[in-house]
Amino acid sequence: MPIKNLEIIVPFITVLGFCGCFWNDANPNIPAIAKYFTTKGRYEEVNPYLIEDILAVNRSILQPPSAQCREIQLTAIVRHGTRYPTIKNIKKMRKLYDLVKSSASGEESWLQEIQTQWTMWYTEDMDGRLVHKGVNDLKHLAIRLSKLFPSLISEEKLRGGFIKFITSSKHRCVNSTLSFIAGLTELWAITDKEFDHGVNDALMRFFDQCTRFVEEVDNNPSALLEMDRFKQGPEMRRVQEKIADRLRVPYHSITEEMTEAAFYLCAYEFAIKTVNSPWCRLFDEVDAQVLEYANDLKQFWKRGYGHTINSRSSCILFHDLFSRLENAANDNKSGRQVTEAVVVQVGHAETLLPLLTLLGLFKDPDVLTSTNYATQSQRSFRTSRMLPYAANLVFVLYNCGGGDLRLQPLLNEKPVTFPGMTGQGGSMPRYEDVRENYRELLEGCDFETECQLFKLPA
Repeated sequence: MPIKNLEIIVPFITVLGFCGCFWNDANPNIPAIAKYFTTKGRYEEVNPYLIEDILAVNRSILQPPSAQCREIQLTAIVRHGTRYPTIKNIKKMRKLYDLVKSSASGEESWLQEIQTQWTMWYTEDMDGRLVHKGVNDLKHLAIRLSKLFPSLISEEKLRGGFIKFITSSKHRCVNSTLSFIAGLTELWAITDKEFDHGVNDALMRFFDQCTRFVEEVDNNPSALLEMDRFKQGPEMRRVQEKIADRLRVPYHSITEEMTEAAFYLCAYEFAIKTVNSPWCRLFDEVDAQVLEYANDLKQFWKRGYGHTINSRSSCILFHDLFSRLENAANDNKSGRQVTEAVVVQVGHAETLLPLLTLLGLFKDPDVLTSTNYATQSQRSFRTSRMLPYAANLVFVLYNCGGGDLRLQPLLNEKPVTFPGMTGQGGSMPRYEDVRENYRELLEGCDFETECQLFKLPA
């Protein structure tokens, strides 16, 4: 689907009668709960300075160890931009809307707005497609990365074929890739040339092709037992009761699925159209924190640290990343131009999270469970911050002279530190030290072996 045919349906909505507890005091157009939208959140909530200037960058965050360091290779693994809900969630939303329309009562302006002005405009043919905001997410990211790394993401490198684009086959990823490319071609007013991209699901949708993950986690209901228990627990039950009270409907009519649908309606209305929807009035900040934790439990047990195979399924992407870095290091050592100066790989939240987990990032001392919500308020594993739309994990290889190669990882345009390497060059350790840190994975972590359903005896 070409970019020019991407459309977004924007009905007129008036937001009435909000109280301060439901909006952001600094900006009434932003719901107070927006920072808890997990994988349905805007990139701007992770980097709030972008609200004022969507193309703002801060090169001072890079801080190479010496002035002579120059970047020689960049690999970016990027989540697709803002998208419509999937059919499954659209059906849940419609069910909730029908209930509110027919059974809710009250004189509050936000409820009147839902019942008389808001229409169920989400249709099943939207099914996860990229929205106009998602096109801009990737265009703007491309421009910002070109400002952060001007010697690598440059017109000369693009025209010379030194920038490579790889994507998942899903339409939202293909269109995100095209949008990233369009961001660069529009920036440099390139009209005389088109740039190709490759589709590679083995890399960007490795989870579909890992038999052990599919059988033991994806298709195994008991793999998410902790999430299920939490959803049946007292914290979640209280959120459902509060929604029922606000709508003046019987407690039994608000199911866990409907609670989730209401949260998604608030999140999608904001992410897609930047409106503080009346649906957001169904939640206060405490409710949002509970729903965020429920989704974090899902991601923890399905894509994160909950099961070993979750991260091991990303071995193929891990090796691909380090082989590119090694090729660039060898090209540099031999005095050759790095042939793949930039690689942009567009996939999913499900692509990024297993790799972040394999690298040991955002690991808390305690496992996330259904019973320790109260002690997890300061947890590192928070998908709202890690995996908004257009989330990106970037690795930049620097040549600092005299054979000193450095590797800087950034998540969502902010430096992160490799676990266990805090004192070794901070966020820009020696490349060889990074390889040593991950030696066990580099020497093993074989995708075929890890993903066998029944491991052969040693």
